Amino acid sequence: MNRVYITDKITDPYIEKDVLGDELSMTLHEEVEVLLVWHKKITNEFIDSLPNLKALIRFGVGYDVFLDLEYIKQKGIYASNTPDYGTEEVSDTAIAMIMNIARGISRYDYKCRDYRDSWQINTLDYIKRTSDYKLGVIGAGRIGGSVILKANALRFQTQFYDPYLSSGTEKMLGAKRCESLEELIESSDIISINCPLTSETKAMIDEKFIAKMKKGASIVNTARGAIVKDLDVFYEPLKSGHLNCVNLDVLPTEPPGTGLMLDAWRAKESWLDGRFMINPHSAFYSDKAYFDMRQKAALNAKRVIEGKKPINIVNGL
Repeated sequence: MNRVYITDKITDPYIEKDVLGDELSMTLHEEVEVLLVWHKKITNEFIDSLPNLKALIRFGVGYDVFLDLEYIKQKGIYASNTPDYGTEEVSDTAIAMIMNIARGISRYDYKCRDYRDSWQINTLDYIKRTSDYKLGVIGAGRIGGSVILKANALRFQTQFYDPYLSSGTEKMLGAKRCESLEELIESSDIISINCPLTSETKAMIDEKFIAKMKKGASIVNTARGAIVKDLDVFYEPLKSGHLNCVNLDVLPTEPPGTGLMLDAWRAKESWLDGRFMINPHSAFYSDKAYFDMRQKAALNAKRVIEGKKPINIVNGL
């Protein structure tokens, strides 16, 4: 009894309690077999303090809170995430940001506050017909694939880069497959980041990445914040016009601190004119998605205490 413990965030575990009953512990103790983890960083020392631990299950998609996946594997402990709860919500947010850039919504809102003697003639020259935009998606899994399918319906020219998907995925998605990341970067008008955070993708969006982008291209990131090296890599490219817009749901550090880019954004500096937009890591959320995430994680924990193998294992065990 009392073999599952929630490490952080959840103060009223009514959803988890409904699934796990008396197996849910309100205190951490040595008999705990499963940890349900929100944002707590799981260190090797923390793992060693729980001799009966069998599984770490992350609420949500990202699993970088598990600091040493290889150590967890060596200990014979499963590490799992919950990737299938907010696909619709995150891809909807990505599409909303893509459409915001394509149609200039936040820029028009910023600019028209100062219009006094003229109105409708103040159009943004860069705005193109949606079917003339080339949208490049990095990572075409559950969420990235959903972004592509929705963008296809809006008549964007879609392409993607994902070396881990099997041949023929491009036919299923109805999108062009880029053979290299450079091909996608250099040819896309808008780039949507939808890949996981790995050693390969950490700090992938840096000065070199941005320099390869088309002049006037834009970036949307609804994946993981640390895929961007730091927010200041956007400052000069946005100021010079090399980048048109940057729309972010996730940041390298949350909550954000200070820096050139953040200071300009908070000050609503006129040269930005609505081109740099941040959401507070909220793309995952809807009332149903939040419930699904917690229920699915709890059901996965229940599998473990029933002697079954968990699903969505991320450490190769």
